[in-house]
Amino acid sequence: MSRIGKSPIHIPAGVSVTYKDDLVTVKGSKGELTQQIDPDIKIEIKDGVLSLTRPSDEKNHRSLHGLYRSLINNMIIGVSEGFVKKMELVGVGFRATSNGQILELSLGYSHAIQMQLPKEIKVEAVTDRKSNPIITLESYDKQLLGQVCAKIRSLRKPEPYKGKGVRFIGEEVRRKAGKSAKV
Repeated sequence: MSRIGKSPIHIPAGVSVTYKDDLVTVKGSKGELTQQIDPDIKIEIKDGVLSLTRPSDEKNHRSLHGLYRSLINNMIIGVSEGFVKKMELVGVGFRATSNGQILELSLGYSHAIQMQLPKEIKVEAVTDRKSNPIITLESYDKQLLGQVCAKIRSLRKPEPYKGKGVRFIGEEVRRKAGKSAKV
């Protein structure tokens, strides 16, 4: 049996979970999320505990069991606590400014890049003297937040020689040695 799928999910106070017609809806203080569930996977909600069961040990059922448990757990955490990702811009002249839902990035190209962010994501860009600019993204939807972070990172990935680029806070970038001088 799936070790992830069989563990129950405790629903915190202030979060309501409804399951109807293979659609799970989770509502909380931060927002509302829905997820379509495979009809083979059964969901049972009792006394503030949600558990998932599968009909057989087929490979497809085993993989869906753990997947849907993780998705529902992330939805519950998201609407109650939310998710935060922090990114830093490493490089001379790299800047970030936020104006509402528009994030403007200067990443060493001939032009500034403007990104329109979804309304579910709150953005904050902080630039202090003598430190790298930091972008803080906050949302209740983990999948959407990860997708937006990946898009921002793809604009200028960290390169292995000087380490310049957009990276997550705490991310280790493998560095390579440059050319060695002739003797």
